[in-house]
Amino acid sequence: MTATATTTSSASSTRGWWLKTLHRWHWMSAAVSLAALLVFSATGITLNHAAQIEATPRVDTRTDTLPASVLRSLSGDYTEGAPLPASVVDWLATEMNVLAKGRSAEWSADEVYVSLPRPGGDAWLAIDRATGELEYEQTSRGVIAWLNDLHKGRNTGAAWRWFIDLFAVACLLFALTGLWLLHMHSRQRGKTWPMVGLGVALPAMLIILFMH
Repeated sequence: MTATATTTSSASSTRGWWLKTLHRWHWMSAAVSLAALLVFSATGITLNHAAQIEATPRVDTRTDTLPASVLRSLSGDYTEGAPLPASVVDWLATEMNVLAKGRSAEWSADEVYVSLPRPGGDAWLAIDRATGELEYEQTSRGVIAWLNDLHKGRNTGAAWRWFIDLFAVACLLFALTGLWLLHMHSRQRGKTWPMVGLGVALPAMLIILFMH
């Protein structure tokens, strides 16, 4: 076997290894990000047309009174932003299905107020520190508003924000492996780089011409 043939065979083997590896990572990243990519793409449209999508907020207001044994835990001195005592948090979760653990509260001599924002809506809780009377109000703006807030990571908590970061990494891997595969197949597909260039030029032109 000549040196030229050996070099060609080695180059072909290397190319085959890269193609196999890139295809593997490309389909794996696509599979992992597929469901979230569909949701984020759809909510990108709904966010872009949020003003045209009407929603009627649904407000649920409930009142109750803390038992004396639980109310006593509110009688101490609390610094601004301190969360509710554990006994109050447990009672709210058990009796009213209100999750206030770890939420910062606004304390005054007469009342404690807790803001409870949530995806697709809002909520708040106010407790009279003398009588134990409480009022809880929850506002829901519908499924589309909920999905839009998931898209933005608004009031979703640390776990969802971590998921968005991991999802973004999977999308980057999908895009970069796709670009590399385009490069490796570009000799056999003459329209590859004109199409890639169009994908870059079109948004660039829109920004230059219409965004001031």
